Amino acid sequence: MNETRQEQDLRTGKADSPYVIEMRNITKVFPGIVANDHITLQLRRGEIHALLGENGAGKSTLMSVLFGLYQPEEGEIYKDGEKVTIRDPNDANALGIGMVHQHFKLVDVFTVLDNIILGVEPNTLGFLNKKAARERILALSESYGLNVDPDALVEDITVGMQQRTEILKMLYRENEILIFDEPTAVLTPQEITELIGIIRGLAAEGKSILFISHKLNEIMEVADRCTVLRKGKYIGTVNIADTTKEELSNMMVGRNVKFTVDKAPAEPKETVLEINNLTVRSRIHKKNAVSNVSLSVRAGEIVCIAGIDGNGQSEFVGALSGLEKAEPGSSVLLCGEDVTKKSIRYKNTHGMSHIPEDRHKHGLVLDYSLEENLVLQRYFEADFQKNGFIRFDAVRAYADRLIGEYDVRSGQGPVTVARSMSGGNQQKAIIAREMDREHKLLIAVQPTRGLDVGAIESIHRRIVASRDAGAAVLLISLELDEVMNLSDRILVMYEGEITGEFDPKTVTMQELGLFMAGAKRQDKEASEK
Repeated sequence: MNETRQEQDLRTGKADSPYVIEMRNITKVFPGIVANDHITLQLRRGEIHALLGENGAGKSTLMSVLFGLYQPEEGEIYKDGEKVTIRDPNDANALGIGMVHQHFKLVDVFTVLDNIILGVEPNTLGFLNKKAARERILALSESYGLNVDPDALVEDITVGMQQRTEILKMLYRENEILIFDEPTAVLTPQEITELIGIIRGLAAEGKSILFISHKLNEIMEVADRCTVLRKGKYIGTVNIADTTKEELSNMMVGRNVKFTVDKAPAEPKETVLEINNLTVRSRIHKKNAVSNVSLSVRAGEIVCIAGIDGNGQSEFVGALSGLEKAEPGSSVLLCGEDVTKKSIRYKNTHGMSHIPEDRHKHGLVLDYSLEENLVLQRYFEADFQKNGFIRFDAVRAYADRLIGEYDVRSGQGPVTVARSMSGGNQQKAIIAREMDREHKLLIAVQPTRGLDVGAIESIHRRIVASRDAGAAVLLISLELDEVMNLSDRILVMYEGEITGEFDPKTVTMQELGLFMAGAKRQDKEASEK
């Protein structure tokens, strides 16, 4: 039987491989699930190689094997054609492999400088020498256009700056193989553009990059080749120049995916949410995070608040949900009732559903099981308890239904610990819990963050169905495609104020971008006329 050159190389392990990294027939098993099923991945020197797949397809697991966080049951890893053993991240770093994780591995109370040098602290005669480290970090920062303040505390900087800190950690360690796990999931459009420029610059210098993403537009823009996984199996590797976004999505989910949202024109009815003069103090600086915001959302419409991250959206939603305190003079009315000072549970039981921005901090109890997380806001209802005792059979049946309806993938079904699930499936669990509850108002903050195109299509369809069933939907999103496709009305928030209102059918992305960046304000324009 004739063998191809690639098959001969795979069988014989020849050292003259054109690949800087080869992962051959990697198999990784967790309880109840084969996360990676004999996957082969080949990374060329100096290329940007995308890794694409649905939530739970095994992408992060495969990269965690390469970085030494997991040990595979089967398979081999080769570096420059030589077989290597990677027992832990220290071994990976020694081989020049660095990784920016989907959820950053930073110490919040440390400075940027301390986080970058952690584990490789420079010393002179046993004494820590931060001066040399600072100079090198500043030089790297300037060279790669990363522009971070080495003395800032991580807890005080934006998510985009935290990611730059993670990139500097790899550059400081002189890593040559850089893994980016969902690097744009938490970034603004402007930060994404900057990051793509940085990644291209790194590749141009000869560094080899593995880029995990769900976002097909980004993969088409930045990658040279793309390997697709589906349900833990290898589907294929394609040259980006020879494929289309539609072909990649079909490989990823096994069917054709629609990239536009089908929805009838909105038919708004009575006001469900009314906000008057909402002001929220900032925890970081003396200026208010939200200043005198007034707006309303009616039943049967989707109102989107668009803006660059860090312009008060988080504090605004926190005041609505009860996670932040509103200043005196502010009022939040839900179906005509003032709920400004009501408890979170009261709001939940009186018609408010909330998909939070941070799934780990505010969305899940990570060490609870999936089924426990799905009934967090309902366990006290008659359906799930009797005489003060939880009816676990009812909880299990409810969880099984949501898992099936929302395609939440987990190794052990309803008893899976939430922490062990992929980020995308954690997000789907939260969406299932919030959207299945009877609600008059749905507050959805970045609802499709970290989800693949198939899941995004499904969630968008459910949000529109919620609108059509008579709910009011307040969407907060950084994704301009999502804003334009899903909204019936768009409000732009800049520095804690609403600076413009737009019809998605007539506004352009460029015009929205100007308002989001603060370059234009409707009230100023009106006063000048």
